Amino acid sequence: MTSESHPTHGLAVNSDPALNPANEHHHAHLHHNPRAEQGREDEVVYSVGTTNEKSTIPHQDAQDHDLHRRGHPERKGGFDKEADVEYDAEKGSAGYPSEEEKDPQNHRFANFYAKWRIFFHMFILALFTGWWIAGLVLHRNDMNWIIPFLLWLCIALRILFFYVPITIVTKPMHFVWNNTGVRFGEMIPEKMRVPAGAALTIAVILIGAFASAESQDNTRENRAVSLFGIAVFLFGLWLTSRNRKMIRWHTVIVGMLVQFIIALFVLRTKAGYDIFNFVSTLARELLGFAEEGVSFLTADSVNGLHWFLTGVIPPIIFFVALVQLLYYWGLIQWFIGKFAVFFFWSMRVSGAEAVVAAASPFIGQGESAMLIKPFVAHLTQAEIHQVMCSGFATIAGSVLVAYIGIGVNPQALVSSCVMSIPASLAISKMRYPEEEETLTAGRVVIPDDDEHRAANAIHAFANGAWLGLKIAGMIVATLLCIIAIVALVDGLLTWWGHYLNLNGEYDLKLELILGYICYPIAFLLGVDRKNGDLIKVARLIGIKIIENEFVAYDALITNPVYTGMSPRSKLIATYALCGFGNIGSLGTQIGVLSQISPGRSGDVSRVAVSALISGIIATLSSASIAGLVLTDQIGAFTA
Repeated sequence: MTSESHPTHGLAVNSDPALNPANEHHHAHLHHNPRAEQGREDEVVYSVGTTNEKSTIPHQDAQDHDLHRRGHPERKGGFDKEADVEYDAEKGSAGYPSEEEKDPQNHRFANFYAKWRIFFHMFILALFTGWWIAGLVLHRNDMNWIIPFLLWLCIALRILFFYVPITIVTKPMHFVWNNTGVRFGEMIPEKMRVPAGAALTIAVILIGAFASAESQDNTRENRAVSLFGIAVFLFGLWLTSRNRKMIRWHTVIVGMLVQFIIALFVLRTKAGYDIFNFVSTLARELLGFAEEGVSFLTADSVNGLHWFLTGVIPPIIFFVALVQLLYYWGLIQWFIGKFAVFFFWSMRVSGAEAVVAAASPFIGQGESAMLIKPFVAHLTQAEIHQVMCSGFATIAGSVLVAYIGIGVNPQALVSSCVMSIPASLAISKMRYPEEEETLTAGRVVIPDDDEHRAANAIHAFANGAWLGLKIAGMIVATLLCIIAIVALVDGLLTWWGHYLNLNGEYDLKLELILGYICYPIAFLLGVDRKNGDLIKVARLIGIKIIENEFVAYDALITNPVYTGMSPRSKLIATYALCGFGNIGSLGTQIGVLSQISPGRSGDVSRVAVSALISGIIATLSSASIAGLVLTDQIGAFTA
């Protein structure tokens, strides 16, 4: 640096004040401080200001002599690095205070609540405690007690951790784990730990699958076929892996074990069934609430028509609006955060992968990627593959309500969504192992989206209604076009097949061709091999991949050809169709990720097909495990 430019060597009086040391100030970047580098695996971080976007960093006037950005105010007594950092324990966000941009929630009620919130919390806790005790006394014999207890427990713990650090729970847990599980693991030679974990997982699956008695068409022979199918899927992924030497087997083993344990909990225990039945009941009741709005806009008789346009689309709009409201209140982020921390800690994936995988069943494939918008530009190829795979492996809550509306088994849908989270992580890491250093490898981070933040609850609900209308319109348009183009293809194939005497029941159609292509897949899932169920389930899988799961589920419920299948085959088909793994979703995911980060559009396109195949296999693995575990499909899971 020359003497003319250096501030201590002949600085001119009229020179740029930005070069004067007297005007300099320093601050601590939250995402660069030592605490962030150490990483904390037991909490979710909501970060502010992690992007270099115009909406976050305003333009600075070159003639501005104050030379301080919004959100970094200077104190008269100097800049206190630690005191100027604001941390909102309730929202979990950290950032610098801002004088120019105030939170739209900062109104009178918010100030009143902030001052007296301890009394609000005490009232809420007392109210729900009294409700739970009264319900336990009055209905201990005729109503389920576990759901009210879990609801009370969640509310009590949430209020407690407003005032008590969660480390009082996590530190003892870590201490116990470090002195039990970790000590036991260290006793096993390092080279033997992966084989030992695999052996333990295989033993759990074999005992859990074959120890129970046979029932109806769920014989041990059928279970053995389902188990063989899982082995074939995993072997195929290993054989076609991008880099077999880089596969992290810990992620694969834990993913398959967690998937199987979830299936055992849901399909073999009364508590698991009651919990998932409660969730599915809430989803079914949403349909009734939406019908009130349809009746007001049309007439009461319209709800009895059972049209797709009036029976399925309105609940989607209402559900999306409700999700946006819950998101504004922070409840959705809280649930996603807890799921993400668990998978991040147990499966050793990056924070971005854990967040997207945990969010996909709640808010969908496109919206889940928006949760990590600031990091998309910095994702590795393997992370992009995983983000897309998670979207393909499961369905969103909005369409789940729609499927329940047309009569699909609700418990199977809900449990399949949860089971596919660890499955997508495990299968993606086999097909496309991580070969680079990830930006979010040390912790789970959910960036705060200031750009799309609602002003209040009414604004959030209105935004959700508009978003729901767009999603519903997209579904209607997509279904119309896909069904029409398939009809066109079927017409051409039928015309061509008539010259080969393919007439009547054996008309040459796309559904027939896909049935024979997917026939081996249906066999590997463990579908009942009687009454022609194999070809029927194979056709449904083919319809789902080429068209979408909407069309396949509609055929499963309404087409007489499929309604006559055995309960086991119906159940396996319900699980096998529960995912966005179809060609139409391929274009959706490429478009969403390319829009979020245009510079990564090439990388997204390169891994898209592989991610689609991996997502489909993840969904199919859930179907195989369901066929492996379920024993009473008539009593518990009849669609």
